[in-house]
Amino acid sequence: MKKSPLFSIFLIVLVDVLGLTIILPLLPFYAESLGATPVVVGMLVSAYAACQLIAGPPLGHLSDRVGRRPVLLVSQMGTFAGFLMLASARALWMVFLARIIDGLTAGNLTVAQAYISDVTTPENRAKSFGMIGIAFGLGFLVGPAASGYLAQFSHTYPILAAAALSLTSVLCTYFLLPAVAPHPTPETEQGRPSRWSAYIESFKDGKLGPMLWQFFAFTFAFSTLFSGFALFAERRFTHNGAPFGPKEVGYVFAFSGLIGAMIQGGGIGSLVKTFGEGKLVQV
Repeated sequence: MKKSPLFSIFLIVLVDVLGLTIILPLLPFYAESLGATPVVVGMLVSAYAACQLIAGPPLGHLSDRVGRRPVLLVSQMGTFAGFLMLASARALWMVFLARIIDGLTAGNLTVAQAYISDVTTPENRAKSFGMIGIAFGLGFLVGPAASGYLAQFSHTYPILAAAALSLTSVLCTYFLLPAVAPHPTPETEQGRPSRWSAYIESFKDGKLGPMLWQFFAFTFAFSTLFSGFALFAERRFTHNGAPFGPKEVGYVFAFSGLIGAMIQGGGIGSLVKTFGEGKLVQV
């Protein structure tokens, strides 16, 4: 197993996550400044997620056929284009279009995980996948804090920073990430357009299904919190006599990322040994 591909993919994932987390605290305020109501902000978040859900399986299928690197590049360039459009948006429809473009090409992390599977042995795969968790932890720690700092100068600055990071990930993928041969499965060789049937069957599986439904419930709660917290905090809390804005919300998200990094970095191991995985999942 070579170290260089894993370091490159870690760097790429970290840059991608930083771009994503920079946008999180700002987007509700940015849309609100263009006339969005809380309901429209929720629709904006859902539009991105819906497009990601629709495009995810075909992108994974395509990466099996043509290789991970080309699909990763296309996905990253789509994210870059979405951020540029978001930064230049002067109307809500442009914000929606920007998030739709980003959602339809948001296969970066899924394809990156598939790439790790391609270049690692089964013995080292779990450890290598741990890099994704580290990248997410760092991203959720640094990204929102950077967003909060930049937003005090202009709401556009964090988006431009996210676009710059996205362009950096494109360059890292192009120049640093070695290409690997495609790994077509029998399904891809038969030309099946997606894996929806396999996903549906996974939810019906007696052992895997309950865990997937639990993860769905967690993701639903997580996305509800992160999409609605900014506007909730703006209406409920003040700092120095002014309502919470992108700066304060960004710092709150960064603090949350710090706690998560501390738990994932050291605390989770002790908790698993003490209580077991089953009880921790219930908690």
